[in-house]
Amino acid sequence: MAAPPARARADYDYLIKLLLIGDSGVGKSCLLLRFSDGSFTTSFITTIGIDFKIRTVELDGKRIKLQIWDTAGQERFRTITTAYYRGAMGILLVYDVTDEASFNNIRNWIKNIEQHASDNVSKILVGNKADMDESKRAVPTSKGQALADEYGIQFFEASAKTNMNVEQVFFSIARDIKQRLSEADSKTEGGTIKINTEGDASAAAGQNSACCGS
Repeated sequence: MAAPPARARADYDYLIKLLLIGDSGVGKSCLLLRFSDGSFTTSFITTIGIDFKIRTVELDGKRIKLQIWDTAGQERFRTITTAYYRGAMGILLVYDVTDEASFNNIRNWIKNIEQHASDNVSKILVGNKADMDESKRAVPTSKGQALADEYGIQFFEASAKTNMNVEQVFFSIARDIKQRLSEADSKTEGGTIKINTEGDASAAAGQNSACCGS
């Protein structure tokens, strides 16, 4: 793929596009807000269409520009377009540990990924709302780990509310992708990877929803 201009090269070594997917209400937007802005809210405006945030981090001496796309608001209609899957280099599969249905639907989301995303896309499984009282938990940690093992992907339980493992989730998948891109660079002298986001659009509107739980 074509490398970006020199001016952009000075800002980062790699541009990585990540996609958050999962059922409505599991806290995808809240995980993104916590990671990108360091904030949390129990009252959230449902994202209609698709939205994204940018955060640049340093990993192993390299500056990584993360472009993180949030698909909240589309999951109920299963209308996430193939274009977003195709451009994603990493996908975070998010479920709510207090909602067994959201966990069971992870298999459906993985099927969508297999149909529409690139074969070498990195994946990570995230059980959100791990701060909730154990009496409200519907999905044991062991069950989440077993599903991740089945698909050969990493697994974290996290909490957007308490910031538990949020940084670790994003840094872990970013590191995996960076390593893959570095290996590709060493073979091809490709330099920075550029993701074509022309035509991507974001719009936030709609009703209030407590996507992150209490």
